[in-house]
Amino acid sequence: MLAPVTLILGGARSGKSRFAERMVLASGLTPVYVATGQAGDAEMAARIARHRTERDAAWRTVEEPVELAAALRREAAPDRAVLVDCLTLWLTNLLMQERDVPAAGRELVTAVTNLPGPVVLVSNEVGQGVVPTASLARAFVDHAGRLHQALAAQAQRVVLITAGLPLTLKDTSSGATG
Repeated sequence: MLAPVTLILGGARSGKSRFAERMVLASGLTPVYVATGQAGDAEMAARIARHRTERDAAWRTVEEPVELAAALRREAAPDRAVLVDCLTLWLTNLLMQERDVPAAGRELVTAVTNLPGPVVLVSNEVGQGVVPTASLARAFVDHAGRLHQALAAQAQRVVLITAGLPLTLKDTSSGATG
């Protein structure tokens, strides 16, 4: 059963997206995939194409690189399970467009706590490495860390994925749906 809000964190290629997809499909609800990635170069375009072909026809895909809270309010429903992949790409998009990242983060946190159906949020855990030397990279890590903390505080379930293995950090999902 899905919690109303699940946050899945992990490093690059940790298996977090695959884990999230299996979780959503197992819920029995209609799966909706909200993709935040943009094809800014050939390598990213190839990744997006690969992800599209790996998902079966059961998935409804919504591409939303910036207005994530609005997309969630639009797509969430009691009979749907919404998967957002991924928050760190979303943060990158916000930074590149010089948006107000803290305000967008607050809007997202407010949105996920008031949705009519479950949401699974996937994000890269970027705060376990060396502090970056570039100011934009430090700002990114700071924004990601703050967003993860705010979402984890609101989420009923938080899972860390390492080497494809889940470690449940938080589970208060007695009111789970699906």
